[in-house]
Amino acid sequence: MHSTKTIHVVSAHAEGEVGDVIVGGVTPPPGETIWEQSRWIAQDGTLRNFVLNEPRGGVFRHVNLLVPPKHPDADAAFIIMEPEDTPPMSGSNSICVSTVLLDSGILPMQEPITEITLEAPGGLVRVRAECRNGKAERIFVQNLPSFAERLDAKLEVEGAGTLTVDTAYGGDSFVIVDAAAMGFSLSPDEAHDIAKLGVRITNAANAALGFHHPENPDWNHFSFCLFAGPVERTAEGLRAGAAVAIQPGKVDRSPTGTALSARMAVLHARGQMTLEDRLTAVSLIGSTFSGRILGTTDVGGRPAILPEISGRAWITGTHQHMLDPSDPWPEGYRLTDTWGAR
Repeated sequence: MHSTKTIHVVSAHAEGEVGDVIVGGVTPPPGETIWEQSRWIAQDGTLRNFVLNEPRGGVFRHVNLLVPPKHPDADAAFIIMEPEDTPPMSGSNSICVSTVLLDSGILPMQEPITEITLEAPGGLVRVRAECRNGKAERIFVQNLPSFAERLDAKLEVEGAGTLTVDTAYGGDSFVIVDAAAMGFSLSPDEAHDIAKLGVRITNAANAALGFHHPENPDWNHFSFCLFAGPVERTAEGLRAGAAVAIQPGKVDRSPTGTALSARMAVLHARGQMTLEDRLTAVSLIGSTFSGRILGTTDVGGRPAILPEISGRAWITGTHQHMLDPSDPWPEGYRLTDTWGAR
């Protein structure tokens, strides 16, 4: 095999959503902070294209790059690469990264509980892993402070009319719509329509409403649209369906940890969720993330919550991605049949 590049990857998924982890073959990018390193990755594009584009990747794939932490309290750091964004934080990806670090022995595992601190581009996240027989069975992530930005905002969407939406930040930025009001029951057969409409809603929100993180001026757009199901109060706590449309046009297979954090912030802002409540979000494939509010804080003077999310992840394989010097597509390619029109 003739290769000018070999990247070592441990593949994983969190409640159905792919979150591969690069464990070798890539030098840390330049930057004084993990955020600056993530901006370099986003602007350079070479690594993103190599691992996300076809033939090695696809619109379904997220990839995380392990890098040495910058913060003295962190045990490891990671940079998240999603199909269109290189975001501050991701719930499913942090669960995948934690599982890979512990299940593969990169960080030592202690049973029954292992506690580690990860440095995401958006800041430190504390992780508690329930471990048994050498397996991290459930990951609890203390996510970045999350807040509701706008409640009941009006948004014109071509072909859908005037919508009433909420906007929020849960480690990433969301426009949130009522799934039932949009005619969706959040069943698996609706995935295509949710994906396409969700991208249109996200684009409309970016054009008409705009998002600006009060402490991170670099993050100034909406990434996702959350189709939020009705909240039901059960014997086990609050429960709701969730489907997140991801650019350029797919639905998250997991319930999306940052969406769960954003929704908890909205529910708390409305007085519909307290620190005593637990919210379980259910994806289109029936997988679940659980969330609770650990406390309150503020972000740039804006009231915010301290969310904790939890879920499971599994390693699915190991790969060595290579580049033959004669390959005419060294950074891969995208076609609109799966990647959507630009």
